[in-house]
This record gives sequence, C-alpha cells and structure tokens, in this order.
Amino acid sequence: MLKKVVMIGAIALVLLAGPLIGNALAAPVDVNAAISNAQTAADTAFMLISAALVLLMTPGLAFFYGGFVRSRNVLNTLMMSFVLMGIVGVTWILWGYSLAFAPGNPFIGGLQWLGLNGVGTELTDYLKGSNPADFVSYAPTIPHLAFMIYQAMFAIITPALISGAIAERMSFTAYSLFVLLWSTFVYSPLAHMVWGKGGFIGLAGGLGALDFAGGTVVHISSGVSALVAAIVLGPRKTFPDRLSPPHSVPFILLGAGLLWFGWFGFNAGSALASGSLATIAFVNTNTAAAAAALTWLILEKVLRGKPTAVGAATGAVAGLVGITPAAGFVTPLAAILIGSITTFVCFYAVSFKHKIQIDDALDTYPVHGVGGTVGAILTAVFATTAVNSAGKNGLLYGNPRELLVELAAIAIAYVVAGVGTFVILKLIDATVGLRVKEVAEMQGMDISEHGEEGYNEEFGDRISVSNK
Repeated sequence: MLKKVVMIGAIALVLLAGPLIGNALAAPVDVNAAISNAQTAADTAFMLISAALVLLMTPGLAFFYGGFVRSRNVLNTLMMSFVLMGIVGVTWILWGYSLAFAPGNPFIGGLQWLGLNGVGTELTDYLKGSNPADFVSYAPTIPHLAFMIYQAMFAIITPALISGAIAERMSFTAYSLFVLLWSTFVYSPLAHMVWGKGGFIGLAGGLGALDFAGGTVVHISSGVSALVAAIVLGPRKTFPDRLSPPHSVPFILLGAGLLWFGWFGFNAGSALASGSLATIAFVNTNTAAAAAALTWLILEKVLRGKPTAVGAATGAVAGLVGITPAAGFVTPLAAILIGSITTFVCFYAVSFKHKIQIDDALDTYPVHGVGGTVGAILTAVFATTAVNSAGKNGLLYGNPRELLVELAAIAIAYVVAGVGTFVILKLIDATVGLRVKEVAEMQGMDISEHGEEGYNEEFGDRISVSNK
C-alpha cells in the first residue's frame, strides 16, 4: 500500500513539474528591476528612519534649552520647541513644502504643490519642465512623499532654535504667530534658494554654494534671526545683574545627547540614500562632535580651571553645527579640524556676547549663527570631490573661487534672515504685542502663559500680582 502511495506521488510530481518549469523558463527574472526595487526599499527605509531621527531633535532641543532656564520657565521653554511639531507639521503640508521645493523662480518655489497636490509616491520625473532640464528628481530612489516628510523635519526644528534667544520673556501667542510667519516667509524661500531646483544659491542651477545639510538654511538663518529677535525684544528684567544658573544640568546633557543622536539623521540622511555618502556623513558628524566637545573642555580647563558638563554639551552642539554644511563634502580628518575650529570660535563668541550685553538668553547666535558661519566657510576650504563627486573642490584642493561663492551665500542668508525677522517682529509688536507684562515675567512664564508648572512648587518662589 505504501509503495503505491509513493509511486502515485512521484508520478504527480513529474506531471506538475513540466508546466512549472515551463512557466519559469517563459518568465525569466528581471535582475535589474529586482536590484532597483531592493535599492528603493532600502533607501526609503533609511530616509524614513532619518526623518524620525531629525524629529527627535526637536524634543532634544527642548530639553537642552529647558535645562538652562529657571525652573519657573521650564515648561514654557519646552513648549516653544514642542509646539513647532504642531504648527509647521501642518503648514508644511499646506503651503511650506511647495514654497520651498516646487519649481518656481530663483527665490521662491511655485504654488503647484499646495496641500501636496501632485506629490505622491513617484520616484522621478516630477521636476520635468523646469530648468536645469537634467534635474528631474530630488532623490531618484525614494518616493517624493518620503523626501517631503524628511524636509518637513528640518522646517520644524529650525525656528525652534530661535526660541533660545527670546526665552523667559516673549508671549507664547506672539511666538506662535512669529514661527508661523517666519517659517513661511524666511525659511521656505531660503530653503528654495539653497536646495530647491533652480534656486539662486545652490548647486541645482544657482551660484553653486555647498550646504550639505543646512549650514545656511538652518543654522545661519536661525542664529541671525535669534540675534535680531533678542535685540528687538529687549533684555529680560533680570538681565544682566540677576541671572540664575541653569536649573537642570542633567536636562542639558540629555538634550545634547538626543541632539547628537538625532544629528545622524540630520546629516547622514541628507545624502538622500543609504550608501557610501551617507556613511561618510555619519562618520564626519560623530568625529566633529567628539573633537568639538574635547576642544571646549580643554579651553575651559586651561582658561577657567575646570571643565564643565555644560561646556561639554555646548561644545558638542557647536561642533555638530559646524560640520552640518560640510558633512558630505569633506574627509574625517577635515571633520576633526572643522569641529575644533568651530568650537574655538564659538567659545569666544559666547564670551564676547556677554561683554556687549545682548540678552540672547541661551547663546543661540554665538553657537548656531557663528557656528553655521564658520562651518560654511570651512566647507569651502576643505571640500573635495574625492569624497563627493556631485560637490566641488574647495580652497585646499585648488578652487579658491568656492570660498567667494560661500561668502556670498552667507551674506544672502544673513540679509534674508535678518531683514525678514525684523519685519515680522515689528508687525507682531504692532498688532498683538511681543512681550508678557513685567509681573508675568517675574512670576514665571509657566504659570502666566500656560497655567501650570513643571515641579509643583505651588507658586512658592513667585511674585504674585497682589504683591506687585
């Protein structure tokens, strides 16, 4: 009986094998298509993870800034970063992405992608019909939507950086209105000029300035805007004689650690594909941050006698800012120099800011504005096509003209951010006002602006309205 069953099974297999083999021979595997699909899947996964890492930087920034302020202002400071995930998370979909990346003129994108109209899962050809003609996709191995959401995370964190300059005194309503207008009329045009197709400054039909992940678009724009905002808003009532030390150094270290971690998505993700360029950017990011943290600690030890935790965190962030425009254009040895040089300059910029008594509360311009400027200049010095053939050689590799191009890009970013911020702040001041009342500032922004507090102190160290 068993033999009969086995024999019948064998005969059935033989009879079925013929058609199956025939089908396999009739439909050979398209190896190139399979490789292309696998690359698209890998790159898309990498970019979605990178987007999530960049979003994580915004809560990281919230903790970094939150640790520096007084305990009565910690929730307000955290919210000034957190609220950006709501405001820009919506406006980027409605109009921000179109203004930044849709084909338009050299200074701002068009309106054809409003509400993500026409933005889907296509990989290429969505930029056809505009100059330069051979530039048909921002990232040819990932869906258009993946590129869009990755760029959204940059748009979210950039105005959040500005909050460090105006902490502990700007009303939350005015701030929310400010970031709505700033992200629309400053960030989107500048992003288009540097990264958009046909933009006036960048590699896609513009001057040819190098900005791999946001030296001009993110750090110079936010740093300069922070400086202007600090001047227009005026100093805190306790500045400079009654300033308090950071209320939570562990918050600062936690925030710096989250920023460092998220920055891998910020810089490596700007390769817009998994592979060798992303790897180089990843290595350069970590290398520059490490060199920068060490440099700041050494400066503190030599000049002030003791290396501090706040110094280590600030130095690391300064190094991360400095390497941002250069991450995909330079070697790891150059990254060490960029991290160290940027931190050295930022260290003295922080000291200089205190001397001239501008109340940039959390040193946004000395770290992000100065750091972004130095990083952009050093990009033009150390860049090499041996690292990125799509880039350009810098000063040390026989192209001194690139330094002039980068200086022009820096100047444009300063003007766009500085003038745009000034106009927006004056408009808000003339309508809803910029600052909270003095009694609310002294009482603390958490209670006056949000009706809650971070540590349940029950108004114990606050000045009440009745006592004013």
